Amino acid sequence: MITGVHHIAIICSDYPKSRHFYHAILGFQIAAENYRPDRQSWKCDLVTPDKTQIELFSFPEPPIRPSRPEAQGLRHLAFSVAKLEPMIAHLATFGIECEDIRTDPYTQKRFTFFSDPDNLPLELYEIHL
Repeated sequence: MITGVHHIAIICSDYPKSRHFYHAILGFQIAAENYRPDRQSWKCDLVTPDKTQIELFSFPEPPIRPSRPEAQGLRHLAFSVAKLEPMIAHLATFGIECEDIRTDPYTQKRFTFFSDPDNLPLELYEIHL
């Protein structure tokens, strides 16, 4: 039986920039970081507060993946927050813009979208704790 999501893997075009974004800006902790010379690739294991892992990979010249218009495949990655406004303000201090706050018509929860350094769509979803 599946018990949860263990990790999400992201291939980035600029490893130092993405590492800074996910670690220093979003605040995910680095559990491990390794250079793999056989693949000319960095692998950084990040851990979110709920213990979900995000793996950041670098590869020489990875092809760009379309995010918009919406294409088949994984649509976006959503992070839960207790309140949207403090996180939106935090992101703004780094020049990261969020879309207008919307309300999910089915759950009545508020959410917004922003992008990572490779323009991958990320969502903030408000969950009152």
